[in-house]
Amino acid sequence: MSVQIVTFGCRLNTYESSAIQELKGLPENIIIVNTCAVTGEAERQCRQTIRKLRRENPDAFLVVTGCAAQVHPEIYAQMPEVDRVLGNREKFKAENFAPEQPDILVSDIDSPADSDLPEPVFFNERCRAFIQIQQGCNNHCTFCIVPQARGKSSYLPADRILHHAGKLAEQGYKEIGLTGVDITDYPDFAGLVESLTKVAGLKRVRLGSLDPACVHDDLIELFGKSEVLQPHLHLSAQSGDNMILKRMARRHSREDILNLCQKLRTVRPDIAFGADFITGFPTETDAMFNNTVDLVKEANITHLHVFPYSVRPGTPAAKMPQIPVPVRKERAKILRNVGESLLFEYMRSRIGRTAEVLYEADGKGLCEHYLPVRVGKGFTAGEFVSVRLTGVENGVFTGSVL
Repeated sequence: MSVQIVTFGCRLNTYESSAIQELKGLPENIIIVNTCAVTGEAERQCRQTIRKLRRENPDAFLVVTGCAAQVHPEIYAQMPEVDRVLGNREKFKAENFAPEQPDILVSDIDSPADSDLPEPVFFNERCRAFIQIQQGCNNHCTFCIVPQARGKSSYLPADRILHHAGKLAEQGYKEIGLTGVDITDYPDFAGLVESLTKVAGLKRVRLGSLDPACVHDDLIELFGKSEVLQPHLHLSAQSGDNMILKRMARRHSREDILNLCQKLRTVRPDIAFGADFITGFPTETDAMFNNTVDLVKEANITHLHVFPYSVRPGTPAAKMPQIPVPVRKERAKILRNVGESLLFEYMRSRIGRTAEVLYEADGKGLCEHYLPVRVGKGFTAGEFVSVRLTGVENGVFTGSVL
């Protein structure tokens, strides 16, 4: 059976593509495109890829699913290249991929349904695995279309998460990451994370993007006492200006981000921070943007994901006074350059220290701080390699094996 899955977007989509890959009884010669709707550019790339896949595979059964399909099913159904459109809920049932089903199977994402989430254990032979612990979002940020694509927040029961983690460890995975739309919304999130750090065989636990308003003292304390919980944290910051954060309907302030980073560095001095930022949000002035730049520098946030604001029809921000697209892109470029400089300086500060590298392939792996390290050949995927960091070349550490 030939099953080709093309994935766009976030780690959550990567995880769910793995779940689709494990479905039994999928039709032969099928191509599944798992789409993203976070920006207009993401959707454009999805459509472009769909057309390319059809040209290269004229006889394949082509299915489009994911967030863009959930939000705009009619757009994808009208594409002559597409045979089937499935919603985010429908993509986990093999029978929905059968040719005899209707061309569009997309249910109301907020309608009552089984909250069970998939438990894939196949990750294309990667040595790092992920567990989706939560789905959907109860918040309504003014720029975001995700609640329309993912629905309300639901949770995988803790016992199933721990069982899944145990299965992954038995298969040889040494590191797992927790993923979801809003994982800090999980009930007793710190308790769940602490339980995962005690699963036999797991050496590393990483957390996905966190809402700064919901990282509480119990989780901060855990960073200080658990070596399994890795010293890298990615925050859903979005802006460093309080007025813009308010207009985004975020629940945190710039001071909250600064205080959180300070608290975490107090208990884990070597921790590295990443964050998501949107530039050119409606009404953002030069001074407001500079507040974001200043925040990144003051908090020393080194792993930046920067996106120029993208209008999402149907969201409150789409009705606000817009910033010209070239300004949005220029600000994104400036912020990315700031992040690259901070990351380079951070990596230089680590030279001479030791690191534990989880080897992946091609002579490289990731260290504790979610940074690539070149260690050379002769190692097996999933093996830990102790190295002394000796330099930085093109964003990659060089290391001397100890």
